[in-house]
Amino acid sequence: MRDLTLPIRNRRLLRSLIWGAVLLMTAWMSAAAYGGEPPPFRIGLTTTSLQHAPGLLTEWQRYMERKLKRRVVFVQRDSYRETMDLLRLNSLDFAWICDYPYVYLQPLVRLLAVPVYHGRPYNRAYLIVPTTDAGATSILQLRGRVFAYADPYSTTGYLSPRYELRQAKEDPAHFFRKTFFTWSHRRVVEAVASGLAQGGSVDSYVWDSLELTQPELTARTRIVARSAEYGFPPFVAHRAVPAEDRALMQRVLFDMALDPEGEQLLKRLNLDGFTLGEPKLYDSVSRMMEIVDR
Repeated sequence: MRDLTLPIRNRRLLRSLIWGAVLLMTAWMSAAAYGGEPPPFRIGLTTTSLQHAPGLLTEWQRYMERKLKRRVVFVQRDSYRETMDLLRLNSLDFAWICDYPYVYLQPLVRLLAVPVYHGRPYNRAYLIVPTTDAGATSILQLRGRVFAYADPYSTTGYLSPRYELRQAKEDPAHFFRKTFFTWSHRRVVEAVASGLAQGGSVDSYVWDSLELTQPELTARTRIVARSAEYGFPPFVAHRAVPAEDRALMQRVLFDMALDPEGEQLLKRLNLDGFTLGEPKLYDSVSRMMEIVDR
């Protein structure tokens, strides 16, 4: 009987033709879905990013659409892991993520822009306790207490306090009586302010921003310690995004500080602007991950 099996080279060619047809069909369907226009830029955010500035998202979206001359869709998720998964699935073009996920996702994402906060591209972790606790001066005095973390992929809300405990030869898994995740830095502040947690670690940018917008909330917490500086959570691009699209988005972010409308949006974000930044900003986070995760 004649062997009807295709040679390996022909099978590869057939697969290439099939995948080519699939990609062309996908592109055609995307264009059809948006009236012949290119599909929108998909930008991932967690709820952490804008919790101190309610109502800003729609204004920022419209601003970006005018500047980019292209539709923009913000995709919000409650955890960094969900945003990371969307990036892995190539379901996002850009994302504003924490520095921990940025390092973790290498080389899937590329550094696009770094926010400038108080004139510099850095933030810190704040160790906070309720104001009723007047005695604690370090995390080592919170042994056996209830502690709130923000997110398991947060530098300031998880990695930093665990790193500090490791450096003190303590086991983070058994140091506290109980730990829990709030899934946002704001909720860490709320948990500590209400007494639900007796300590927590929070992003300095979020706590400082809340102090401006909700001083009655931060007033019920006390900053016990401030960590070393870390590179500010960056704006990243999926590696599949074409270079011209990356450059376009980068330029819009950089230019926000140069026009009145962008400047007002930045003011509400409590940021000075965006800068180029370099991957080495996150070297210390990479070293911390090696120590804590091993």
